[in-house]
Amino acid sequence: MNEQEFRQEVADWMATHLVGRFACLKHRGGPGDEEAFPALRKEWEQELAAGGWVGLGWPKAHGGRDLPLALQLAFHEEYVRAGGPGRIGHIGETLMAPTLIALGTPEQQRRFLPGIREGREYWAQGYSEPGAGSDLAAITTRCWPGEDGRWRLQGQKVWTSLAHESEWIFVVARSTPGSVGREGLSFLLVPLDQPGIEIHPIRQMTGEAEFNSVFFDGAVTEADCIVGKPGEGWKVAMALLGFERGVSTLGQQMHFIHELQLVIDVARANGAARDPAIRQRIADAWVGLQGLRYNGLRMLEEDTGSTKVRPEALIYKYAWSNWHRELGQLAMDVIGVAGDVRSDDDAVRRLQQVFFFSRADTIYAGTNEIQLNIIAERGLGMPRG
Repeated sequence: MNEQEFRQEVADWMATHLVGRFACLKHRGGPGDEEAFPALRKEWEQELAAGGWVGLGWPKAHGGRDLPLALQLAFHEEYVRAGGPGRIGHIGETLMAPTLIALGTPEQQRRFLPGIREGREYWAQGYSEPGAGSDLAAITTRCWPGEDGRWRLQGQKVWTSLAHESEWIFVVARSTPGSVGREGLSFLLVPLDQPGIEIHPIRQMTGEAEFNSVFFDGAVTEADCIVGKPGEGWKVAMALLGFERGVSTLGQQMHFIHELQLVIDVARANGAARDPAIRQRIADAWVGLQGLRYNGLRMLEEDTGSTKVRPEALIYKYAWSNWHRELGQLAMDVIGVAGDVRSDDDAVRRLQQVFFFSRADTIYAGTNEIQLNIIAERGLGMPRG
């Protein structure tokens, strides 16, 4: 099947399935809107799985379709073009699963991959901590093996997306007492529904609470729920972040295209498009988005199964987060004074969400300052400051 035929297949499937009770999900559930219809979006994940649209790039041996990169990109683009909702299973499918395929044991792969592929088990990411900021190597959450061989955990993770909707969390914790920095860390797979774990929602200025604080107070996980060896947690964590900059980045950009189109639609409707300065900023946003796309393609042009982050990928988070923050500001300037109050107009309300949520883009997953340090040290080989 060529790419055009595949795109048509995706579009046809979406047209016949994103209807009825799923119709309300169109263009919902993205960043800043992840609290939208969580139960129905889980059903949608199972609908996608039944249609064979989960694990497109996974090897066939692990239940995937092993599709070439071009067709994976085509799926993401057609999915968003059809209004596909934010993927509540994306952390499991695009982060956890590739990490297990690359570094997990055969037993871990058999245990966890089917639940991800079938939309039955959902995952949260346990990286950030209150005292560590954007410096993952500064974490203090501890883990240690008990007398029964099971791992115990003590500490706190924060900004944990959709932990309240997840069954599992992968946790980077310090397993070697007295270790500092990147040494002495381990990567654990931890069930969330157990004594010793409390999940507290974090209410954000959009009014929603898709993020959480997760407290571990003697929480446990089985001895074999460690990816890699004790002390190899940094290597595993970095491999996972490499997959984060994978093929789904092109899908993210399709969401950005939809948001930019909303800005254009509102500007035309309220007359803001007559302002030459607004038109220039819209044009600049479009040009910037093309730059993100071509860098995304450059990131993916070689082996996507590598566990190392390519230099091109190092700039991606800095580039898209600043672009998106500027789009949020442009959206509010297009709305004008009407943006100062909560609107009943759906397009205006969604652009207000873009503005509020995009203020966090240059902070979470590594602040601008941390990202520039990473680019300097790991991309350009400059000495650490």
